[in-house]
Amino acid sequence: MLMLHWQSIGACFLSRWYSVCAVSGHPLSMMKQKLSLKGRALRYLSMREHSRVELARKLSPYAEEAEEVDAVLNWLEASNFMSAERFSDSLVNRRSARFGNQRILAELQTHQLDHAEMQRVKEQLVETELERAVAVLHRKFPHSPADHEERTKQSRFLQQRGFSGKAIQAAMRAAREDDEV
Repeated sequence: MLMLHWQSIGACFLSRWYSVCAVSGHPLSMMKQKLSLKGRALRYLSMREHSRVELARKLSPYAEEAEEVDAVLNWLEASNFMSAERFSDSLVNRRSARFGNQRILAELQTHQLDHAEMQRVKEQLVETELERAVAVLHRKFPHSPADHEERTKQSRFLQQRGFSGKAIQAAMRAAREDDEV
């Protein structure tokens, strides 16, 4: 009996090239249930927080009309499954260990968050920018720069990560492992 079960699974697996299951006769595309827009949205949100714009972009290929997507998004916000504040906090948490304020805020702007939310995140990021810049710099370059060329390379690295000039200067002045010895 167990052998028959594995054979039937194998038959379905082998017949994927033919788009029809050899055992049941159903098209393979019908074997997976189609998710509703709500189900698909909840699946995306269960993996990580999404902004309204991002979720709308992901759901639009599966909707027949744009009003369906808007209705699902409104329901998600009303049910508190989707929140701009949670999304921005999640993105900041994921990016803050590697990037500076400018880069994080630029990414948040692409998600079209409202001005009040952007200000809240900006105030939150300003408090920790110097600490993050020092940590990123010391993780990549544990030793102080030997010459001007190396110093420029290190400051350019921080600029590309989106740190402000003030944070870069302070991070370059911060003591490193080899300075303490």
